Amino acid sequence: MMDNRSQEEEEEGKKKIPEIKTYPVPFPVGENQENLTIYTNTLSKPSKDQIINQAFEFQSEGNISEAAKYYQHFINQDFKDHRVFSNYGVILRDLGKLQEAEISLRKAIELNPDYAKAHLNLGNILRDLGKLQEAEISLRKAIELNPDYAKAHSNLGNILNDLGKSQEAEISLRKAVEIKPDLAEAHYNLGGILSNLGNFEEAEISLRKAIELQPDFARAYFSLSTLKYSNKNTIWKDNLFSETILKNKSKEDEIHIYFARANILHKEKNYEESYKWLNLANTLKLYLKPSKPEIIINKSRALLIQSYKNEITKKEQMQSPKSIFIVGMPRSGSTLLESILTMNTCVNDLGESDILEESFLEQKEVDQKLTIAQLYWKKANSLKGAINITTNKNLYNYQYAGIICNQIPNAKIIHCCRNPLDNILSIYRANFAIGNEYSSSLVDCARVYLNQEDLMTGYKNRFRSKIYDLNYDLLVSNPNIEIKSLISWLGWKWNESYLTPHLNPRSIFTRSNVEVRSPINSKSINGWKNYKDMLKPAIEILTQTDKYHYITS
Repeated sequence: MMDNRSQEEEEEGKKKIPEIKTYPVPFPVGENQENLTIYTNTLSKPSKDQIINQAFEFQSEGNISEAAKYYQHFINQDFKDHRVFSNYGVILRDLGKLQEAEISLRKAIELNPDYAKAHLNLGNILRDLGKLQEAEISLRKAIELNPDYAKAHSNLGNILNDLGKSQEAEISLRKAVEIKPDLAEAHYNLGGILSNLGNFEEAEISLRKAIELQPDFARAYFSLSTLKYSNKNTIWKDNLFSETILKNKSKEDEIHIYFARANILHKEKNYEESYKWLNLANTLKLYLKPSKPEIIINKSRALLIQSYKNEITKKEQMQSPKSIFIVGMPRSGSTLLESILTMNTCVNDLGESDILEESFLEQKEVDQKLTIAQLYWKKANSLKGAINITTNKNLYNYQYAGIICNQIPNAKIIHCCRNPLDNILSIYRANFAIGNEYSSSLVDCARVYLNQEDLMTGYKNRFRSKIYDLNYDLLVSNPNIEIKSLISWLGWKWNESYLTPHLNPRSIFTRSNVEVRSPINSKSINGWKNYKDMLKPAIEILTQTDKYHYITS
């Protein structure tokens, strides 16, 4: 196309082109110096406001690396502006530097305690650090400073959900939507809460609304793809498979899009195409978060040595509360089991709590006078109040199985297992939000699976009476027999409600929240056969063992 501008217009345009000045600035600290390019309409050194505004502009455009250089330059010059420390904290969070991010946000609040956005950002970082109670306080402070801060209400809803306060979370998110009906993130978060509560129809509506407001909302597409969605409005599916949806996307967003496509194609029984997108998603995920199965395997070995300490006295056994630990691999039927057990109204579920590991580490302190068991019950009571029977579904507690059996009175372990190929396929398809990095490698999935199985076999040989084997395939094929056997082993009185765990009203926070809301069925058995070619790397590892030599026969 020809440029029809006049000579005068061209001259005017030249005048508007900013001069470029460069200044050496160390970023990040301790690394090689880079040149900081600062755009200004004058030849003089840029002012403080020009540097800040340039940083804000870069950040709004998504040019995070350049924005970070400017913020670091600003901080190195000892300028003090609460907005800079708040925004820089957000960037540090995105870089995974959570402790540094927290420091930056606390500095922003120190400079301006009434800056609601800093309290919001700090709450988000505290949530990432697992400091949920502190995160709740920060979000409530942001709302106190700005009662109509829709994003703060939305993020508070997420934290309340993490704390197991689903009803409060729903209220908070509905408030966010009421204040700002066009806030896509609030509709997305509300959809997640409603899904956890089993309200799938409304969850679908909320997620579709999020996509309507933000047609490239990758996480909303993924969440919607996990539901048993209706066919009322499937325009979103066309958008999901469009070429334009991947334009200018972050790697994380690409991963969500690929997994969403794989889920849709799986539901449509187009397994070959689903396989393609699954591989793309997990390959990219491994690039961002490399698999490190050795960490899990080495930790298992170290804890095996610790399991030989102490013995439980009969007095401790009689006076202690009852602790049930559900262990095994992810996607092995543990959420279904937890729903069955919590049909007993005397049982309180602790979810996927890491308080056992916390107790183990604290007990090793020099001046610690409490036992692991006492520390564990103290933490359990702080979560749920005075309770007599608890379930803990932190699956990696299988690494602590020997310590549980040898040092926690009145503890029982239920080990969940299933066909390893179905298990590995389900893990590979799961798209876990955090942790479980090995899940993106079929080889490492097989290695971790075999490691936990070998470890549990050894513990069962030592503590057979305290460990129950629950085979998911048998459970869903013969629920009447298997559930009665389990309840008898626990020493509980039988109730027919154990056979209808899909009616359990509790919130479910795992990837299995949709499946568990349906009556027990065996639809997922032998699903691995649809992905047999894809699973070859895992099959090769498994068939090297005697137990699984003929697994594909």
